[in-house]
Amino acid sequence: MPLESASSNRSQRWLATLRRLVTSWWFRQSPSRQDRLATLGPLISVLLFLAAIISAFWYLRNEEIERETESVKRDTEIAQQQIRLRLIENQEQLVRIAREVVTRQIDAQQFAAQAQAFARERPELTHVTWLSARRERRSSVGAAGFQADGLMSADGSDPSMPAANQSNAPEVAFEAARERRQPVYSPPFADASGAIVFQLHIPLIDRSGFAGVLIAEYTVEALLRYYVPSEVSTRHSIAVLDVPRDQVVASTVTPMPGQMLRRAALLHDVPLAPALNGLVLRGQGWRTSIGLINNALFWLVLALAGMTVWMLLGTWRHMRRRTQIQNALTLETNFRRAMENSMLTGMRAMDLDTRITYVNPAFCAMTGFLESDLVGRTPPYPFWPSDRREDNARALQQELQGRSPSGGVEVKIQRKDGSQFDARVYVSPLVDTKGKQTGWMTSMTNITEAKRVRDQLSASHERFTTVLEGLDAAVSVLSVNPPELLFANRSYRLWFGADPAGHALLAGGQLVGTTSRRGLPEASDEVDDYSGLPAEALTDLGSDPREVYVESLAMWFDVRARYLQWTDGRLAQMLIATDITMRRHAEAQAALQAEKAQVTSRLMTMGEMASSVAHELNQPLTAITNYCNGMVSRVRNDSIDKEALLAALTKTAKQAERAGQIIHRIRNFVKRSEPQRQPSHAADIVEDAVELAGIELRRRNVAIHTYVAQRLPQLMVDPILIEQVLMNLLKNAAEAIDNASLPASRRHIELRVVPKHSAELGGHIEFSVTDMGPGLPDEVLARMYEAFFSTKADGLGIGLGLCRSIVESHQGRIKAENLYNGSLVVGCRFAFTIPVTITSEQLRQEASLVASGGAPRTEPTAP
Repeated sequence: MPLESASSNRSQRWLATLRRLVTSWWFRQSPSRQDRLATLGPLISVLLFLAAIISAFWYLRNEEIERETESVKRDTEIAQQQIRLRLIENQEQLVRIAREVVTRQIDAQQFAAQAQAFARERPELTHVTWLSARRERRSSVGAAGFQADGLMSADGSDPSMPAANQSNAPEVAFEAARERRQPVYSPPFADASGAIVFQLHIPLIDRSGFAGVLIAEYTVEALLRYYVPSEVSTRHSIAVLDVPRDQVVASTVTPMPGQMLRRAALLHDVPLAPALNGLVLRGQGWRTSIGLINNALFWLVLALAGMTVWMLLGTWRHMRRRTQIQNALTLETNFRRAMENSMLTGMRAMDLDTRITYVNPAFCAMTGFLESDLVGRTPPYPFWPSDRREDNARALQQELQGRSPSGGVEVKIQRKDGSQFDARVYVSPLVDTKGKQTGWMTSMTNITEAKRVRDQLSASHERFTTVLEGLDAAVSVLSVNPPELLFANRSYRLWFGADPAGHALLAGGQLVGTTSRRGLPEASDEVDDYSGLPAEALTDLGSDPREVYVESLAMWFDVRARYLQWTDGRLAQMLIATDITMRRHAEAQAALQAEKAQVTSRLMTMGEMASSVAHELNQPLTAITNYCNGMVSRVRNDSIDKEALLAALTKTAKQAERAGQIIHRIRNFVKRSEPQRQPSHAADIVEDAVELAGIELRRRNVAIHTYVAQRLPQLMVDPILIEQVLMNLLKNAAEAIDNASLPASRRHIELRVVPKHSAELGGHIEFSVTDMGPGLPDEVLARMYEAFFSTKADGLGIGLGLCRSIVESHQGRIKAENLYNGSLVVGCRFAFTIPVTITSEQLRQEASLVASGGAPRTEPTAP
């Protein structure tokens, strides 16, 4: 009892505190707000009551739908289980028969007898057939259990027969059974009678391999009719769907002819196991009870609640309208006063006798006069300058007569302190509510700053035009339609005169917008005719700079074009053409010298390899001499027959071909030709470079290992120049190893070609040459690309610099770095890149190959 009393006291104190807070908050509200809250209280209560009723109906309806959904799901799974058990049982029986066929325990007649007994007990089967590995029918039993000679004919008329080199469903299952060596269900298809069927193929595997299949063909309609329980089909509709074709194959409910079944509200799909061939078993259910919207009680409650809400809303709107009307007058008064005080434009009202009746604070601030100094005054007004009173009076009369320009009149205004400023004045009639004119309203704006800015812009335009006239580049502006030369500076006029054809010549085509009606040829497809299009969408468009040769002037120009909107709103094209004739001549001379340097470098490389090439050619030539001397000796002694002579001649020809290949590769490498980029394969370039470099490597007793990634994209390069870079890097690596007198374990070079991708370079192919030599000092790494810098006593210092020029001309990069084992240098690595387009799939494949150790490698070249 004491505890209950204490709890009751605490509750009473808490309620009293809450009541005191609510009362205090209520009395702090304004009367209008109290009215609104008093009206909204019953409205909120009615809305909460309506929400509770709707929630209750909705909950009961959802619970009923969940029960119906579970019933459909349960019946569908029961039907699936029945069909699955039947198919598994049939498959096990057919596997047993197949085992007896493979072990030769039964022949074709005994198979027919067992198949007849098997088919008679299974009405879902259309036939059971034994086919050989070459799709020859050994035996076939129909659904009635008799030997059917007409079934599974090989003439191509039976769609149930697998046919080689076709893609029908039986052939797909036949090939799958051959490959997987296990039972396979075919996709559904229509048999000769038009019924939807599917087949089970049991492979026959004997000692020699695949010996054929046993085929059992099921009709989908029979599976539903015989193996869906009657109590299930009574409660719900069960159908089989062909998912790839999105069509109903069979159903326990047959619609009336010409009508379609109404789509069920409740669906549950399960696969037709164990076939899993694209067929789905679908259970369908329909709601039996009336919906929420058809419930009369719900509508009655909704109508009563709506009527109550409507009445409360009507009362609330009436009270709100009264409050709005009361506040409108206050707002209007405050608005007019704020507008007068905040406007920067001076406003002045005059009656029909031009007597000032009103001025706003902005007008007084502009002129420096008080409102009492201006109201009631007639012309001449105190803010008119004494020397301009006649001009201002004349302008005022024109304004009152309606003859002033629409843009207003510029006048001089004198402040009370005697200073003057420029103003623009606009006058309009002042009309009362009855449409009768009662005076004039004048607005005045200070334009002193705007006029100063306008003068500055004019001076700036003059300076800008002077700069354009002084440029050495030709600047021209041509309107799009009609083609009219709007601007041309001094350089343009010097080269092309005032003819717009010079603009078109620099633009790379004819005049934009010209037609044959003017006697000029029509514009080519390369010129964009933008006439009639909105200029705002094109003024942001530019074009990349391009170089144009003007034959009549024998000059080269660097041309940059841009579309812009001219001062009168017309769309125009601006061209800036810079004379680059001297630069082009210099570039041509530089390219010629670079080409000569490349040929000289290749000749020097072959010169340095002369002894190695001679030794390489001496081997096949010595073999040819020995073969020829042997054949001459044996012919003289009559001790050689025709076959031996042919064999010796064949070996002689192979040695001669080997020597010819060496000479052909050297000739292709050193011959002088124009640089020509063409689609090339990295593997071919590496093969040619390694073949030539192998001569020098074998002389220096250095081995080479190459690795070229698979499925590399084509390179758009000059293959001879890239081969020259690889030759130079391989020869330098071999010389470094040989000069250092390294042991055999370190006398090898690795050449790798792999695809890579980086944020800086994008997709590219990386060529890398790694040796186990002594490396390069830091001062050599810093200067090795300088012209005529070399660490060799007889070197010219142009090899690596030329390699860098070749790589950079292909938009690639070259770099060198030492390889360290701790602080000890254990080798050097040169790498250069060629940009290509590489997909992420190629990068993943290359990474997986390298990780698994399955990357393709060429055999290492023996020292």
